[in-house]
Amino acid sequence: MSGYDEPARILRPQIEAGRRVLVISDIHANLPYFEGLLQKVGFGADDVLILNGDFLEKGAESLRTLRRVMAMTEKGNVLPILGNCDDWGFVLREERPWVPGYMQRRKKGLLWDMALELGLDPLALPELADFRARLARRFPEEFSFLDALPHAMEAGRYVFAHAAVYPGRPLEAHTAGELLRCDAWYKLGYRFDRWVVVGHYPVMLYCEDTVCANPILDRERHIACIDGACVLKDDGQLNCLIIPDITKDEVAFEAYDPFPVRRVLQDQTASRRSAYIRWGDSRVQVLERGEEFSRCRHVRTGYELDILTKYLFSEGEFTDCNDCTDYVLPLRAGDLVGVVEETSRGYFVKHNGVSGWYFGPLAEESL
Repeated sequence: MSGYDEPARILRPQIEAGRRVLVISDIHANLPYFEGLLQKVGFGADDVLILNGDFLEKGAESLRTLRRVMAMTEKGNVLPILGNCDDWGFVLREERPWVPGYMQRRKKGLLWDMALELGLDPLALPELADFRARLARRFPEEFSFLDALPHAMEAGRYVFAHAAVYPGRPLEAHTAGELLRCDAWYKLGYRFDRWVVVGHYPVMLYCEDTVCANPILDRERHIACIDGACVLKDDGQLNCLIIPDITKDEVAFEAYDPFPVRRVLQDQTASRRSAYIRWGDSRVQVLERGEEFSRCRHVRTGYELDILTKYLFSEGEFTDCNDCTDYVLPLRAGDLVGVVEETSRGYFVKHNGVSGWYFGPLAEESL
């Protein structure tokens, strides 16, 4: 039986009414974003911090992030939940032949970092059984920590799970896999009588023609989707859901990204048409390849737009591409924006979590 078929582990912590609860998901081994967000929200000993899964993998510092989280939990006010990218306990329990290939494709991640600490070349590992034995000897605390993490948590008016919760049955009636994996869960239309907080699926993938990395806070359906695509998208951010009182329905959020902040110097109106080409629907035909920008046609819709050439994945006429948009942001002189890309044509920026283009001047100094 797969670990995903096992009954879910549920934690029900006692959190006092009126104590601030912070919820962060999908850090993906990006310690600078994590530390930056904790500083921005003023995380302290009086707060409870819930890490709603996927604090490992895809970023550059999985082992350091794991040890940082382990150290934080010792103080008692940090409560991590398992995400699908954190579920590495199986490595010591059963042989999975795909593991070396996964490491070689990713060239980062928890096992990659562990191999380096063992003094091994991750691209030329010993026989898998020997590698697993070395991992067990060197990292027993790390694997035990991951193996003990809950798959979901509930407290007060809130339920927390990495990817999904299904209405009409208690959390104990879910399998681990049901809580750990479900793409586009929000689109299934579920409604709840208390808040369900999930990550896993980047919120901008729910967008159509514009891109927004802010959490989805559906107060009518009591759903919060908070994955801001940290690491996964160039213009992503790390979101923090803020719950002032676990017994009440009030929620807010804060977000962190490191993009340099500049001041807009002239007004700009929004574009009338725009497209957002994203993961899962990113096939384009290159009509005219340029050094900086290439004219492309989105294969599914036929929509034409200019895409940064460095965003194209291959040299062929048909290729997939990085997430991109031609949306022109509505801005007023004095607005502050985060600059993601500076090009010869203008700036790709973020304003209040929304990404798009600005074609006017910006103040030189960082603000």
